[in-house]
Amino acid sequence: MTTLINTDLVVLDANLGADTSAVIRNLAGMVAGAGRATGVDGLYADALAREQKTATGVPGGIAIPHCRSESVLEATLAMARLAPAVDFGAKDGPADIVFFIAAPAGADNEHLKLLSKLARSLIKKDFTAALRAAATPAEIVALVDGALAEKPADVPAAAPAAAAATPAPAAAAPKRLVAVTACPTGIAHTYMAADSLVEAAREAGIELQVETQGSGAVTPLDPAVIAAADAVIFAVDVDVRGKERFAGKPVINAPVKRGIDEPAKMIQEALAAATDPHAHRVPHFGAEEAAEHNAEVAGEHLGTKVKKVLLTGVSYMIPFVAGGGLLIALGFLLGGYGLGLNGQADHILANNTLLNLPDGGNLLLYLGAVAFKIGGLSMGFLVPALAGYIAFGIADRPGIAPGFTAGAVAVFMGAGFLGGLVGGLLAGLAAYWIGTWQVPRWLRGLMPVVIIPLLGSIIASGAMLLFLGGPIAALSNGLNHWLTGMSGASAVVLGIILGLMMCFDLGGPVNKVAYAFAVAGLGAGSALNHAPWEIMAAVMAAGMVPPLAMALATVLDKKRFSLAERENGKAAWLLGASFISEGAIPFAAADPFRVIPATMLGGAVTGALSMAFHVTSQAPHGGIFVFFAIGNVGMFFGSILVGTVVAALAVVALKRWAVRKPVDSVAAPELVRQGSY
Repeated sequence: MTTLINTDLVVLDANLGADTSAVIRNLAGMVAGAGRATGVDGLYADALAREQKTATGVPGGIAIPHCRSESVLEATLAMARLAPAVDFGAKDGPADIVFFIAAPAGADNEHLKLLSKLARSLIKKDFTAALRAAATPAEIVALVDGALAEKPADVPAAAPAAAAATPAPAAAAPKRLVAVTACPTGIAHTYMAADSLVEAAREAGIELQVETQGSGAVTPLDPAVIAAADAVIFAVDVDVRGKERFAGKPVINAPVKRGIDEPAKMIQEALAAATDPHAHRVPHFGAEEAAEHNAEVAGEHLGTKVKKVLLTGVSYMIPFVAGGGLLIALGFLLGGYGLGLNGQADHILANNTLLNLPDGGNLLLYLGAVAFKIGGLSMGFLVPALAGYIAFGIADRPGIAPGFTAGAVAVFMGAGFLGGLVGGLLAGLAAYWIGTWQVPRWLRGLMPVVIIPLLGSIIASGAMLLFLGGPIAALSNGLNHWLTGMSGASAVVLGIILGLMMCFDLGGPVNKVAYAFAVAGLGAGSALNHAPWEIMAAVMAAGMVPPLAMALATVLDKKRFSLAERENGKAAWLLGASFISEGAIPFAAADPFRVIPATMLGGAVTGALSMAFHVTSQAPHGGIFVFFAIGNVGMFFGSILVGTVVAALAVVALKRWAVRKPVDSVAAPELVRQGSY
């Protein structure tokens, strides 16, 4: 017997509400009531967020809402047989059997295997029929325990055509397919899609082997199996790990749920792609042929592609900046602002050790110098990391070394953030171009590890040193001097612009541009030049306004918000306080034309006030939790408070008097952003 489910976690023929939100909340309450979660709200919010990404209804009247959550104490199943049935997004109608899978954030592999096994059992008609026929919760528990106690098995390959009852003619070799399935949580859909595809392939007399990239250990497909495959199916909602293994194969890309809903159709599409010379193929990564784009990428505009690679660079850069900036702020807290003047920190570290402090014996000063130095070194990776991962976004791994090198050259030339952007693009394009060269077979193995990094670095870094670095440095320095030299009314205008940008797309490209501008100048701030710190404070304060305003609005006028939005509002307090602008995305997704203008108004007010009162921040992230790094902290909080109230009142007013067509808050599409701070 497992401990995943008991009779207290089963309800039969119950009315748990009219929509998915109500059902999930009731099931979360059952889990918390059984002592398996610390509270209902956190578990409900995590499960609902997962549901809004991809509906969990599957064919056959089944739904499997699931999530990983910090609120869950032990892996748990809760089951409800609903009367009436509720629509969970399946194509064949509402679900009357719902299994709620709640896994701890750090669930062990054994529990994850059991949970995935249950999900796979739910596509078996005899198992679901038994669930519908059960008369008591005890019978349900026995059925589930029986399913979980079955001997574990990996996803099998479909039986080859030769093993079918009516063998194919000897001349017709069976088609061979391989597939990868993966979903964000990696518990349910990953394995159900795999089993559905295998069953559909078996019925069609096709050989199919599946690699499930779930939460537990992943067993990679044999390279020989991949090499022999005629086509590949990717039924995934996340990136495929090790995609380069499938390079050159015809590919069908689809969300993981389609692998459950339409497995036979996907099999037929893969078979058609296998014989179509124009079918989209998995791109080569650093190989000699030109990388061929899949259907999604081929349809993108140039601007979209450039935006993606730039955001890739910014997203990878931010952890260096966040960690380094906080360490610098901690150094100032312990040792004072003097650490940043005239190499004082270097002098302290050169003449002291932890066990020998002759310079006044000040332990805090020494520890402050340590934190300041580590933070400064981390911040030193800002431009190289930006350039390196922009190049990575264009040319994959072979672009990283040329990109980092070009970024380092940009630092050497004083070209700063703009130099990193240009150097990263040059390095990525150079690496990508070199990767398309036709080379002898004996040289192919050296291309990604020697030839591309060498020649890519020469081309990109050479161009920066010889031609581009100087002009970009002059432009960058002029721009920074102009912006950081703003004072009075012009500084307030800058605060308004930054506030509007931070609240326009809530973690999207415009938001990231404003944030990247602020953190790029952060290292130039000092006790004698507060302007970069003032810009950082305005950006952080304005970015906190959208989630805080939405949280306040749900309190001021609850009836204007759905149940899901009110629950999101509770979480938005903490997200806003932590400077996570994305906390307002669920509200903007459901009602963009009223939420976004209101939050932009509040952000502009906050940015203006922050700049007007010369608030400073030496930390690039952290919100209220880095108060020790904030100068004029009273006005920092005051600016945020005023902007939050303005935005909250504006959104309530717009919801009351600006009429729009109603939108189902549960079904409203979520705004998708690349990366987070």
